[in-house]
Amino acid sequence: MGSNNAGPADEGQAAGEKAAAEVPPTPVGNVAGEEDSGRLAEQLEEQKKRLLYLQADFENYRKRVEREKAEFRALANEGLILDLLDVYENLGRALEAAKKPEAQAPQISSGLEMVHGQMRAILERYGLKPIATVGRPFDPRTMEAMLQEPSGAEEDTVLEEFQRGYTLNSKVIRCAKVKVSRK
Repeated sequence: MGSNNAGPADEGQAAGEKAAAEVPPTPVGNVAGEEDSGRLAEQLEEQKKRLLYLQADFENYRKRVEREKAEFRALANEGLILDLLDVYENLGRALEAAKKPEAQAPQISSGLEMVHGQMRAILERYGLKPIATVGRPFDPRTMEAMLQEPSGAEEDTVLEEFQRGYTLNSKVIRCAKVKVSRK
């Protein structure tokens, strides 16, 4: 029988050898496990390095932002200060004029009113507004009641202002101190 006709046993053996050639050999011992753990250790080290770089980048970013904030705060008021310099110098001139023996009260008063108006205009341009109080209903968001006094006015009406309150761009920066009516 030694012809090209293979018997059933020969066909099974040939098929088994072909299947064995397609499947990789099973590692002996724990070689595959060691390769996986080595790969995982490398990946872990790589991730640790990435994390360290990210932490360093974030720390540098945080420091840069803090530095920029400090610079901004240092220069943020430059425009306001430049505008107020004229008022400051005009006030100094008014004080010098008041010290002169020929100074007259009406002239000094007029000069001070001009300086006051100049200062008010600058502050308003930067968003500062006084809070209206006298004759208005008491508002605890913008006013602080210092006294209550019986009066003929409607209850909780502001009778007197002790200290003016202000808003800066719609935010209350100082509450007005007031006297309020009660029945």
